[in-house]
Amino acid sequence: MWQIKSDSTLEHDVQEELLFDPRVDVKAITVSAKGGVVTLSGSASTYAGKVAALHDAERVSGVNVVVDHMDVSLPDLHSRSDADLAKAVIAALHWDVEVPEGSIRTAVRDGWVTLDGTVDWQYQRTAADGAVRYLTGVKGVTNQIAVAPSIGPSLEKAVDVKQHIRDALRRSAETDAQRITVETADGGKAVTLRGTIHSWAEREEVNRAAWATPGVRKVEDDLTYAV
Repeated sequence: MWQIKSDSTLEHDVQEELLFDPRVDVKAITVSAKGGVVTLSGSASTYAGKVAALHDAERVSGVNVVVDHMDVSLPDLHSRSDADLAKAVIAALHWDVEVPEGSIRTAVRDGWVTLDGTVDWQYQRTAADGAVRYLTGVKGVTNQIAVAPSIGPSLEKAVDVKQHIRDALRRSAETDAQRITVETADGGKAVTLRGTIHSWAEREEVNRAAWATPGVRKVEDDLTYAV
């Protein structure tokens, strides 16, 4: 049975999850919770550590939304010029096998990396983000990469897209396919997900199934948490 946690219990559980992760300096982070919305405030010494803290909070049962109020305060050892970081970003994207060669444009300003361009699959967009996230000197990443599959019209039929997603949800141990409704528009290029879920992990799995479907360019997540 799914139970709603009190704010104090949720804060405690998130703090314990952060403490469990050696990548996160929990002493520099403040956790507050209200009605399933968790806010993380404070600072992280790396952007990767900040992302890890956010993902840790998302995994805790009872968390519906995570609000990021954390800063990245790089130690002097990790500081580098934008020019140096830009070279490292280009090299990281080049050497990542999941990032299509020549598809991503980059810009770096004050340690903040902006990614732009077009790829065929969501996993490639995610891979580009991951390739630069762990570089020394990164303070943040803005991912503006668009997903625009270059596939034939035979794969863009709405009924095929729906079936592909439903089959993936039925195979997944993380989801209850009967509680999820899949709606399509624009010939199957746009997908809307509705229904109830019990965890952030389930939400991510449902979205992954939608994005892994050939022809999908946009996924709208209208999933709600069961009570």
